[in-house]
Amino acid sequence: MRRYILLTVFIFIHSFIIAQIIDIGSDRELFVDNYLVEDLKEASLELQHPVDEGEVLQFDLPWEGAFSAYVTIIQDGDIFKAYYRGLPAIGNDQFKEVTCYAESEDGIIWTKPDLGIHEVNGSADNNVIIINEKFTHNFSPFLDQNPDGAKNEKYKALAGKKKTGLFALVSSDGIHWEKKITESVIDEGNLDSQNVGLWSASENKYIAYFRTSDQGFRSVSRSTSNDFKNWDAGKKMEFGGAPLEHLYTQQTSPYFRAPHIYLAIGARFMPNRKVISDQEAEKLGVDTKYYNDCSDAVLMSSRGGNQYERQFMESYIRPGIGLQNWVSRSNYPALNVVQTGEEEMSIYVNQDYAQPSAHLRRYSMRLDGFSSLSAGFGGGEMLSKPFTFDGNALELNYSTSAAGEILVEILDVNGNKIPGYSKEECQPVIGNEISRTVYWNDSDDVSELSGTPVRMRVYLKDADLFSFKFIKSD
Repeated sequence: MRRYILLTVFIFIHSFIIAQIIDIGSDRELFVDNYLVEDLKEASLELQHPVDEGEVLQFDLPWEGAFSAYVTIIQDGDIFKAYYRGLPAIGNDQFKEVTCYAESEDGIIWTKPDLGIHEVNGSADNNVIIINEKFTHNFSPFLDQNPDGAKNEKYKALAGKKKTGLFALVSSDGIHWEKKITESVIDEGNLDSQNVGLWSASENKYIAYFRTSDQGFRSVSRSTSNDFKNWDAGKKMEFGGAPLEHLYTQQTSPYFRAPHIYLAIGARFMPNRKVISDQEAEKLGVDTKYYNDCSDAVLMSSRGGNQYERQFMESYIRPGIGLQNWVSRSNYPALNVVQTGEEEMSIYVNQDYAQPSAHLRRYSMRLDGFSSLSAGFGGGEMLSKPFTFDGNALELNYSTSAAGEILVEILDVNGNKIPGYSKEECQPVIGNEISRTVYWNDSDDVSELSGTPVRMRVYLKDADLFSFKFIKSD
């Protein structure tokens, strides 16, 4: 009888382990959450911080101005496209909201083309693409990656307010837009900030993240659609037990090097947290209604469903030096992270809001460099959860000091070393590279383990591991 019970327990435990095995295939995995982390010893997941590269786009045209906001950056092949609201003043009937457009060949130097679409101030020589109060408050486009999407709908967008609902718009070139259908497609929520849409390859559907409220906090809900016309009822996003904060924007989009992971670089709003005095605001020329609060940028992630992971509660991008950065609704990130160099990517931040100096700023970081698995000089380690992979080599994106190193060993699901892939047989990984394969003895070939449930133990000394990926090398 005892033998039967032990066998039953063994079968149950074995079945449970098999059920918990994660298939990562050949996806790139980031350390923005604990999805693959089973245990950490003297190591941690560390938030990285982008580098301020300075001002790249001034909102200085007569129809743009101090209240320009809700920027979207799209990289389409060799062209970068910027979309944003133009609004010189609030509460003045003379000025109407418009949607503006700029473009760049490198994401750094931007131009505002004269498109000749709409007449503004008596001339069609301007960069305005939309004049329609239903759409211009928070027009937010995306490049549709749906392989079955219509060619004349390469670009899609959501736009609208609570009183109008969100409309679905489409475009073949990203400049000339029309409604997908005449009626609004989402009619719930507050909708009074940037509501974003995307195509999810991992979920095989369109997703909308839109402004709602949760227990008095500005928050987010999610809706999905198979055709960009018919949307299901929104589901409130959860935050993994993290405390609620005011999220003025959430800027959720698939990360271009790991599209199964959605990154949300959003604006955290701190109402009534006043930093500058009335006299200081007057010197800056800040609108009188827009310096009683402050905000910064935070990093969240999601792997689908109505769950955000807030691995890091700290600020991802702090307001810059100078009181002009500590006013209401400044420091709002633009939608999307784009690649601006062989080893570099950029995000953009709206700064100096409600001031004559309002502009867009660029921040750079290494590819995959949102956060890292990190350990100090004393060393640390991470044990992964059981997973299967598809590939024949293990690629790391990492950085060490001259004295530091990374060692990787591959284990069976029970944590036993697999001969040929132990720590002792691993060649130390030293340096600072976006892509380097791991060698055990004189080989980087792990093809015999492909498809087999394994674990991975990573040893780090004064090092950061930003991502890893099992690749199919020659």
